[in-house]
Amino acid sequence: MKRRDFIKKAAGGALLAAGATTAAPAIAARKRFNWKLVTTWPPNFPIFQEGVEKFAKDIEEMSDRRLRISVYAGGELVPALQTFDAVSQGTVQMGHGAAYYWSGKVPAAQFFTAVPFGMNAQGMNAWLYKGGGLQLWREIYKPFNLVPFPMGNTGVQMGGWFRKEINSIADLKGLKMRIPGLGGKVMAKAGVNPVLLPGGEIYTALERGTIDATEWVGPYHDQRLGLHRAAKNYYYPGWHEPGPVLELSVNSKAWAELPKEYQLMIETAAAAANIWMHAEFEAKNMTALQELKQNHKVNILEFPADVIKQLRHLTQETLEQEAAKDLSFRQVYQAYKSFSQSNDAWSDISDAAYAKALKL
Repeated sequence: MKRRDFIKKAAGGALLAAGATTAAPAIAARKRFNWKLVTTWPPNFPIFQEGVEKFAKDIEEMSDRRLRISVYAGGELVPALQTFDAVSQGTVQMGHGAAYYWSGKVPAAQFFTAVPFGMNAQGMNAWLYKGGGLQLWREIYKPFNLVPFPMGNTGVQMGGWFRKEINSIADLKGLKMRIPGLGGKVMAKAGVNPVLLPGGEIYTALERGTIDATEWVGPYHDQRLGLHRAAKNYYYPGWHEPGPVLELSVNSKAWAELPKEYQLMIETAAAAANIWMHAEFEAKNMTALQELKQNHKVNILEFPADVIKQLRHLTQETLEQEAAKDLSFRQVYQAYKSFSQSNDAWSDISDAAYAKALKL
């Protein structure tokens, strides 16, 4: 009898322990979180801000409203170009922008947006998700208490708006141009004075002549911003940003406090937003380009071959010089270059070969 009682008690205790173990995640999941997300984009800005708000709504629905994310455009809660600091310091839990905006703090961050004459959106996704790029990104951001995720891509951009035509590399000298990241450093070598401005300030600066040229995104966004009213020469290709990635950054302490299922929701929703934003641009850019050309008499111009050739040479110089100055930059550059070379070799007999075949 005593033996049977002992077995019953032992079995009951085991079941109770098992129940407590399985109930723990459910209890954790019931905890509610109210987060803030700040962006670098203007209020109501199509695709970028719109995509972030869709991401927040998706999270709220997936979590049954237990993880609610309030989204603030640039300047509504913190200045547009201070989102990195706000998330790093824990003032807010999340931010959305582009990693190359923080090149003054983290030089290697530029690789996680775009590299001049580098990989397109397809190549960047392959590197980040399956080529070790995301792990490197997180290592680079770890000292700043940030966990980054890819969340958006514009696809190949346009080369920019210029008040005057560019017929040679000499025509770039002395121009004041809004252009961030490594592209800005390359332009500086060509004699341009690069300027960093948030999206909401670009049109006014170009219209008033504070700057002589600007790059922004592509036909759809550029038309919405009204840049065609301030300059009429619209150049391609976007050599400086062939596949720029947008970033979601999460404060690492806030991230660690989330139950695993909420972390998975964020990861999944960010990946969905990454695809959604890129698809939106691809779907809308061609219509906008035709409207700019036909309705607004914009000159759609290709950079002269010699200008592109010299910019590519200056890009290589810039990358090597930046790598010599910063260890993290050098490490990420080597990883990026290695993957890019393999990606280019595959593209030569896949995407590039197919594009060539279409013109035969």
